[in-house]
Formats: sequence, structure tokens, C-alpha cells
Amino acid sequence: MNYLLDTHAILWVLFQPENLSYKVESEILNQRNRIFISSISLWEISLKFSLKKLELQGITPEQLPKKIREVGFEFIGDSPEIFANYFKLPTGKHTDPFDRFLIWQAVSFDFVFITKDRYLKEYNPLGLRLFW
Repeated sequence: MNYLLDTHAILWVLFQPENLSYKVESEILNQRNRIFISSISLWEISLKFSLKKLELQGITPEQLPKKIREVGFEFIGDSPEIFANYFKLPTGKHTDPFDRFLIWQAVSFDFVFITKDRYLKEYNPLGLRLFW
């Protein structure tokens, strides 16, 4: 199975694994699964870090790509088409631009989206599959 991690899930895997559900931890550890990370999440983390809204336990955002690769996760190969077709995602009630783009990537790449955010169920009719 191919999974895309929400930003909070990335941070929890790296810094607070006790916050992960047992199901999520099992799927992440399952070698048959591929776990993907979006560059959008790195942008979100970097932005929040620069605004002093996020601490990374002694590291800086520029160290995250290496740390993420070390745990065996892959980065999504973003394409101009994904960005150009983003307008197709209905606005809905959820307006966070980072979450919305991650939703769009999960739908576009047919990934299961690992997130604790249950408010995203409104996108299930578009093909969004949530897991927690």
C-alpha cells in the first residue's frame, strides 16, 4: 500500500512516536508499504519553524530531508500537472492551504492519507482515503 503522511504525522514519527495510533505505527513499520512525504509538508514545517510556532528538538528544518530518508520514507515527485490541476479540489469547509494541497496529492496519486484530522472526510467522495 502507498501512504502519504500528513505533516503532524511526520513530526510524530520523528519526534513523538507515542502520539501515533497502533494501527498507523504498524502500517509504517510494514516493509510491504511505501510511505511518502510531500515537499509541501517540509515547507509548512519550515514556515512554522521560522515563525517560532514549532520546535524540532534540537534540529533545524534543513536537516529533515536527510532524517526522513534515513527512516526509509520517500518524497513525492511533484509535477507541474499536480499544481496546475489543484483548482479541481472543491473549497469545502477546510481552508488550510497546506492540508488542501496534501489532500490533492493523496487523491491525485491514489495514496492513502495518514492523518488524525477527521474533518477531512468531506473529501472522501473525491477519492480521499483516510487512515488513522
